[in-house]
Amino acid sequence: MKIVIADDHAIVRSGFSMILNFQPDMEVIATAADGIEAYAAVAKNKPDILVMDLSMPPGESGLIATGKIKEDYPDTKILILTMHDDEEYLFHILKSGASGYVLKNAPDEELLLAIRTVHAGGTYIHPKMATSLVREFIKHDKSGSSEDPFELLSKRELEILPLIAKGYGNKEVAEKLFISVKTVEAHKAKIMEKLQLKNRPELVEYALRKKLLDF
Repeated sequence: MKIVIADDHAIVRSGFSMILNFQPDMEVIATAADGIEAYAAVAKNKPDILVMDLSMPPGESGLIATGKIKEDYPDTKILILTMHDDEEYLFHILKSGASGYVLKNAPDEELLLAIRTVHAGGTYIHPKMATSLVREFIKHDKSGSSEDPFELLSKRELEILPLIAKGYGNKEVAEKLFISVKTVEAHKAKIMEKLQLKNRPELVEYALRKKLLDF
């Protein structure tokens, strides 16, 4: 199976590449340092599996990149690497299109098992989180709709939110995303309205709570 690894730490990319390339059924064909590079690597190489870190500051996060990649390249299965094991976060990971997740402190054997499980068409979830995940899905199913305004944000708003929270001005955000300042301002207003936030400090606090930032 052909694999792309995305992580903002070069030593992690190298370490994982060595582990995976040692397996007779795995080959790392490309690496990436953030979500934007991960998207480009998938577009160029069409891998079977993308193993992607969720938090890759200051680049695009894995959560945002997952949605984009799954929409444009649905055949590539995504396995998320994360330090977070809370059920709400896991719910968002899977809803974004990922096929599973592995904690970054998990042993090598678990990473290999997760990759093979996902490649075979399954979903890999750490056993201790399975019950919590089922409970979260049931809660959302009973509600009939999402109770979390976070899920109302568009893909562009999900790109803009962490940039604003990191302190970038409207002009800087516009330059990074190749859009106009007016477009940024419009999206920012919609973000504040949807999330019912009043000012930037509240926005930063919200982004931290949702683990969209990693200072």
